[in-house]
Amino acid sequence: MSATRFTIEVQPKLPKRLARLQELANDLLYSWDRQVRGLFFRLDRGLWEECSHNPKLFLRRVSQDLLDEAANDRIFMEDYNRALTVYDVYLSQSMRSEVSGHLDPEKDQIAYFCAEFGLHESVPLYSGGLGILAGDHCKAASDLSLPFVGVGLLYRRGYFNQTIDGQGNQIAHFTPTDFNDLPITPALDDKGKEVHVSVDMAGREVQLKVWIAKAGHISLILLDSYLEANSEDDRRITYQLYGGDRSTRIQQEIVLGIGGVRALRALGYRPTVWHINEGHAAFQILERTREKVEQGMDFASALELTAAGTVFTTHTPVPAGHDIFDPELFTAHFKRYSEQLSIPLEELMSMGHSPSNHGGFNMTSLALRGSRFHNGVSRIHGHEASRMEGYIWPQIPYDENPISYVTNGVHVPTFLAREWVNLFDMRFDRTWRSELLSEAYWERIDTIPNQNYWSIRQTLKSELLEDVRQRSHRQHLRNGCSDVQIDRLIQHLASGETDILTLGFARRFATYKRALLLFSDPERLARIVNDPERPVLIMFAGKAHPSDVPGQELIRTISEYSRQPEFEGKIILLEGYDISLARKLVTGVDVWVNTPEYPMEASGTSGQKAGINGVINLSVLDGWWGEGYNGENGWAITPHGPKYDPGFRDQEEGHTLLDILEHEIVPLYYSRNGHGYSEGWVTKSKASMKSTMPHFNAQRMVMDYVQRFYGPASRQHAMLAEDEGNPAKVLAEWKNKVAEVWGGVSLHRIDTAPTEINAGDSLPIRVAANLNGLSPKDVRVECLVGTQSEMNEMVVDSTYFFESAGKNEQGEDMFELDLLPRLAGLQYFQIRMHPWHEHLSHPLETGRLIWI
Repeated sequence: MSATRFTIEVQPKLPKRLARLQELANDLLYSWDRQVRGLFFRLDRGLWEECSHNPKLFLRRVSQDLLDEAANDRIFMEDYNRALTVYDVYLSQSMRSEVSGHLDPEKDQIAYFCAEFGLHESVPLYSGGLGILAGDHCKAASDLSLPFVGVGLLYRRGYFNQTIDGQGNQIAHFTPTDFNDLPITPALDDKGKEVHVSVDMAGREVQLKVWIAKAGHISLILLDSYLEANSEDDRRITYQLYGGDRSTRIQQEIVLGIGGVRALRALGYRPTVWHINEGHAAFQILERTREKVEQGMDFASALELTAAGTVFTTHTPVPAGHDIFDPELFTAHFKRYSEQLSIPLEELMSMGHSPSNHGGFNMTSLALRGSRFHNGVSRIHGHEASRMEGYIWPQIPYDENPISYVTNGVHVPTFLAREWVNLFDMRFDRTWRSELLSEAYWERIDTIPNQNYWSIRQTLKSELLEDVRQRSHRQHLRNGCSDVQIDRLIQHLASGETDILTLGFARRFATYKRALLLFSDPERLARIVNDPERPVLIMFAGKAHPSDVPGQELIRTISEYSRQPEFEGKIILLEGYDISLARKLVTGVDVWVNTPEYPMEASGTSGQKAGINGVINLSVLDGWWGEGYNGENGWAITPHGPKYDPGFRDQEEGHTLLDILEHEIVPLYYSRNGHGYSEGWVTKSKASMKSTMPHFNAQRMVMDYVQRFYGPASRQHAMLAEDEGNPAKVLAEWKNKVAEVWGGVSLHRIDTAPTEINAGDSLPIRVAANLNGLSPKDVRVECLVGTQSEMNEMVVDSTYFFESAGKNEQGEDMFELDLLPRLAGLQYFQIRMHPWHEHLSHPLETGRLIWI
């Protein structure tokens, strides 16, 4: 007979002198405050690693004796009090002056909705780039003391943990998270009762528990459906990040968008700006519009007011990244909702229409139609998004439609290596943290002695090699490799032997990211990496989505290469890619490799994390690198673009990649001076750091949003909300009128202006328009002047506006312009007309435009 096993957990009691350790553990500020993390590390390094750097879990397991000893350790207490002082000073900071010029700290509130948040590996609510970016956005918002709240879902299963077996097969492990181990607390109302909200889910009510996570100056509001009051199926809605089928996906997005709005209302938040970070959260547009309809507004006016305060960021040009729901699935969930909006279901469905969705409901289309401020995440991606989503504004040229861009940036305190932080504190004092936006300030990187700079880079590589050695050893031992074979596979991972050029490729394994481009000529690559005088080590890491079979095949192929005799020990495939491993890689390798198919890389922030640490980028000119590369700070692969045959493109760009590696990178790295380091390499590494730091950090990114999106959206919403929303009603009625009559509007020239004029003379241009019931003040007539490019395209230099000049005998409205060209020589001009209203957020947002 077996005995019953009972459980008991003995929780250590914090000494009074260390009582605020619990406060520090419950604030996600620890994810970017090294002083705070250092306290837990010093208490018990082994336990800290065992707990995956999770302070809250650490405090549940740490020895009582260690706590008592620390409370009586003078040096520890000094560090503890110093960390508390820095923490308290940070929390006491008010909104930065550069922010308060655009946002009112007494009135404004930004609500930031995202399906995932990646602030730290101890809080697994992320899968990859989108979540890490959202986490960095939140951290920078806190650093700037923005009035900011994040809204997301609380998953019991975040993204999977990954192992790779001996044949290169990815094994996905989904480990449920114990909420007791997370820095979260249930939201409570004024009476101390837990806050719950509900959403309709195809005719049944689903209850949602609201949780709060604190992160410095900001909070995250997280929703959880795993409640006894819900059915088993409904409990599982928020159970797993991106889990389940399409039905689960739409349910998660209803919880995020609609439930998120209701949670904010229940907690007393009144946002003035609503930021939809990717289309998953777009249903919030419908909920906020429904609120206004319930208050007495008509749908069109309510939508105008909602859209005026909404910012939408799209993050990927990959079609699979844009959720489209079958009409039957959407109807099941929103038929009753359309009645609450006082519009037919067909009209609601049309908000999610796009040319390629075959009657489905496209969340990106909803987000674009329900917002007035839109952006991609790099200059190239902004242009590509304008092209992809141009159907929203069908008559507007792609490069002029309302989609703009804000290039992503990374959170420097999170991803800058400790060694660099210590050096900057010593050489520049701690004020460098407030100079992240100053390009001139970071020129002082050049004042760091080259020998010191090289030494730090080698130290970081040493730490990486040791970490990777341990990881690889565990991985190969588990997969049944012999000791002899393991020795061969990790032979170049000795921490004391850093004089080996090391490349890193770490990101999600998806086919468009072309992880195999380095192997475009395996024999040549083998010859390069095995040069006995100039060896090369290449590290790969990343996960493929569990349903992405081609992505998993990439992992198997790299695994096969790594076991071939010519690549053994030179090609390292690491499992378990997460934020922790990413930090090691982006600080420790020499070269960061990125080889996407152009123009499919929206941003590529891992290269930015590498750049701020002096790692040199070798990348296709796509995403952020299209702006970041300056000819001195790395190497660029010029893309051939999608018009070329994929096989030809891969062959040519693979050849270029290996050419650069063999003839530029390897010789530069191994070119040593009398002091044992490469002066040319240090020069390029410094150029990488000083060019990336001020231009591609998260503070710059968030300030771009503040200046160009949050501030204008707040003002636009406030203006349309005046007089109980009457300006929104006027605008909606005007747009409706324009839509009805624009098909009958026409424009033509009525002048006989010369084709040549003398410098200083003006060119009289006269046009007439049939406005079909509109008035002259309802339109803007423009003259675009410029030159012609080699591709026979118009390059606009200046835009001039016509003035109304009464009516002609035919009853047409006339407009006139005396054009005084700014330039000399042969020029071209074009004339066009579009609807115009003073309350428009963007001059071309109606999507209507006619040309002569």
